[in-house]
Amino acid sequence: MRRPIRSAGVLTGLILTFGGIVAAAPTATADIPACTQMAAQSGTETTDAVTSACRLGVVGDFQGCVSGLTEAGVPGGAAAGACRQAALEPR
Repeated sequence: MRRPIRSAGVLTGLILTFGGIVAAAPTATADIPACTQMAAQSGTETTDAVTSACRLGVVGDFQGCVSGLTEAGVPGGAAAGACRQAALEPR
């Protein structure tokens, strides 16, 4: 195998490896504290159930987040707002 072809193969392998690492890393940290604070402002205690529901909002499961917060005692409108906050980048 000639040197330029081998070098191109090695370079391609490195690019794919590092590209996979970058793609696997989270692009933006979601905002669980903002979600739990919004739920608390509605008069609900911040329990494990509230935090777990907010985590669902972080991964994009909006309906699961709203359902979880509603089951934890957060009113519907506040639950939807908190789940929207969960998906946002922290400020």
